Amino acid sequence: MDISGIFQILALGGFLLGFAGVAMVVASASQNRPVRGGIVTAVAGIAVGVVMLLISQGLLVVGPTERAVVFNTLSGQLETPRQSGISIVIPGVQVVTIYPVSRQSYTMSGNPQEGGPNADAITARSVDGQEVTIDMTVIFRLQDDEGLNTIHRDWSNEPGGYLEGLIRPTIRSTVRDVAASFEAESIYGIGREDMDAEIERRLTEILSDDGIIITDSLVNDVTFSAEFINAIEAKQVEEQQLQRARTEAERRRAEATGLADAEIERARGEAQATLVRAAAEAEALRLVSQQISANPNLIQYTYITELADNVNLALIPSNSPFLFDLESFTEMGDDFTPPEVPAPEVPEVPEVDTTTEGSSN
Repeated sequence: MDISGIFQILALGGFLLGFAGVAMVVASASQNRPVRGGIVTAVAGIAVGVVMLLISQGLLVVGPTERAVVFNTLSGQLETPRQSGISIVIPGVQVVTIYPVSRQSYTMSGNPQEGGPNADAITARSVDGQEVTIDMTVIFRLQDDEGLNTIHRDWSNEPGGYLEGLIRPTIRSTVRDVAASFEAESIYGIGREDMDAEIERRLTEILSDDGIIITDSLVNDVTFSAEFINAIEAKQVEEQQLQRARTEAERRRAEATGLADAEIERARGEAQATLVRAAAEAEALRLVSQQISANPNLIQYTYITELADNVNLALIPSNSPFLFDLESFTEMGDDFTPPEVPAPEVPEVPEVDTTTEGSSN
């Protein structure tokens, strides 16, 4: 109980005392006794009651989340709103209206349990002509000082006050205007956050001149027509199938590229092996040629060594030279050096560029 309530109780007690004094006066008069005591009691009680009542009416107690708008009936002007605490007003001259300055919320939803009996969802159309239904909650608070006077002056006589006269129609109009600048598919996806931010920006700009501070705006739900939802779902299914096809094609291309690279490496290895074998054979021929050049009888020697072990006699034509030319062997000195024969070069297998082939696939 605040101090104003205490004075009201004291006023009630004073009036009761006054009534008791009146009763005493009536009783004393009926018994032909002095009525002075009853008159004093009645006058004192009534006087105390009136004074306490005036004090209780003149004390204005404003809570911490409230502000008081004071209208002076003599000047016809709105005074500076009273802040939280106790202040004095003149009963009958200064008329007080209490306004909350804490945060408030206003919800418009198709569900009466969320928005209340008078709340309904906002129906709008996107820029591409699709119908959308938006459930919206706006969190706001009233400005202090002169902002409260503006609200009281403009909306105190309206049915529903500033809530139904200002907040509700402003939100509905702003949401429709913002939704008309977005495509329905964008609202269905990531564009919903952008739409919410734009609604909050516009509401802040519009309502600030009317003493309303927008704290936040929340798009609770967006409902689309069944045809639009079916079209969006069909498009998403198509995109998913296309993405799977692209992934499969990429996998097959990668496998084909890997097989081609492996085949190229195998062919390069076979080519390198062939070149190495050819180089080895060429080197062998070079050494044989070098020794034959140094000792022509080597062919005859090799021929003899290749004969079977059981051959003891060989017949040759009478006009053929001896298999061994003894002089050729005896004339060779220790310092004999066979002629140099150039060593064969092993060519390198050229690299195959598979980048272009892989990308062209």
